[in-house]
Amino acid sequence: MNLAFDNCFTTQLPQDPNPLNQRRQVTGALWSAVEPSPVPAPRLIAASPDMLATLGLSPQEAQSETFAEVFAGNRLLPGMQSHASNYGGHQFGSWAGQLGDGRAITLGEVRVPDGAHWVLQLKGAGQTPYSRMGDGRAVLRSSIREFLCSEAMHHLGIPTTRALSLVATGESVMRDMFYNGHTRPEPGAIVCRAAPTFLRFGHFELPASRGDIGLLRQLVEFCIAHDFPHLVGRDDRHAAWFAEVAERTAKLMAEWMRVGFVHGVMNTDNLGITGLTIDYGPYGWLDDYDPDFTPNTSDRQGRYRFGFQPRIALWNLQQLAVALSPLFDDAAPLHAALQHYGQTYAQAERDNACKKLGLPADNPQALDLMRRLQGWMQAAEVDMTLFFRTLSEQAADDLRPDSFSESFYSQEKRLAHADALNTWLADYRSALEHSAQSETDRSRICCAANPRFILRNWLVQSAIEQAEQGDESAIHSLLELLRNPYQVQPGDTAYIARRPETARHKPGCSMLSCSS
Repeated sequence: MNLAFDNCFTTQLPQDPNPLNQRRQVTGALWSAVEPSPVPAPRLIAASPDMLATLGLSPQEAQSETFAEVFAGNRLLPGMQSHASNYGGHQFGSWAGQLGDGRAITLGEVRVPDGAHWVLQLKGAGQTPYSRMGDGRAVLRSSIREFLCSEAMHHLGIPTTRALSLVATGESVMRDMFYNGHTRPEPGAIVCRAAPTFLRFGHFELPASRGDIGLLRQLVEFCIAHDFPHLVGRDDRHAAWFAEVAERTAKLMAEWMRVGFVHGVMNTDNLGITGLTIDYGPYGWLDDYDPDFTPNTSDRQGRYRFGFQPRIALWNLQQLAVALSPLFDDAAPLHAALQHYGQTYAQAERDNACKKLGLPADNPQALDLMRRLQGWMQAAEVDMTLFFRTLSEQAADDLRPDSFSESFYSQEKRLAHADALNTWLADYRSALEHSAQSETDRSRICCAANPRFILRNWLVQSAIEQAEQGDESAIHSLLELLRNPYQVQPGDTAYIARRPETARHKPGCSMLSCSS
């Protein structure tokens, strides 16, 4: 494999001087040198064809023994400088202090032929100085979930870290999935994930919490130079940078809400500074529309529920603003950026309402129609994805309550709320008539905003259960299907159905935890 490493993070930012890989508090440094821990029998399960091409690697190289060895952590290529980074964070609203890469080890930073910069990171490659009480490993179920969802989000058009490979380790890992004393051995696996940067809000919070303003300033300047280069040299670059972080975060939240994605654990260490979706832990997707849904059983108060995500993102930005405040003589730019977040999200929400309903941009009725529809979907227990895709694919004049029969989880509620749907459809058709939107344009706009396929938890759980029994074919089927989520694909009918009733309260479907 011919990969060119430049390793800007480790060459330009201060290193932990302690060479020992032992759990400790690391001060005055942003990373610690650490090598992955070898595994007994690395075997490639799957690789993303898109990420292979992006990195200039061939499918044949991915099938080689060397590829499996490298992306299981058993071998380092020339130029790699493996390390774990140091950050803190607020977890469930409380400051948690130092956290860091406890089971993620960065192999190095690659410069690809088109000039793009990619950080390659193994998740589950062993302990680091930041592992706290963990073993640094990851299990097959969580690795499959991260591998597939990273690529699914990308093909939905949502900013995200990517996944290169999924490698079985040949060893068992002990896990207590719901922290209830039921520990059991599970097959181990490692995901290689990739992103232009893995910097999180928590990277900036930690030095600020320790009063290390010099290190904070150094990290901000590094981030601007490498991830926001258009701001380099501006006198107001710190203010402009934070405003852009806020803007990107707002747009990301709007995209999550557009497709019904629930992150599940929006701690400040799980929000990326460049507006990428990062850390696929107890995530989920809405089946029936429910703003109070969270798949994370650790989130007993519902802090990170679906409908609350835009507000949590603002709260996280407020904590980041507090951390950055020592770099500002006047807090006004920080307050302005937080206001900009709200304005950006509000506009993105309006834009998405127009797109999902197939109305012209800035249609004055779209947002009211959308909010009424969402209230009805919640009351009638309607599948969000199926409803909007039916709306997209059928002619507006032909839409009747029966058109959406496959979207309901309760026939009793379907009948009870049929009149309300009739009223809404009449108002929707009226809005279309007044907008003079053609049926062709309406359907085209709708289909581009409303995916036919989402990576529903029950689909992934089924693939996990098959893989744990030795059949990995479902992983490959899903990987192929998720590459074209807005298009009709041969044989996709079984993958776009409602959630089975057996999955309503099934672990791995509607019930997940932060355990990996």
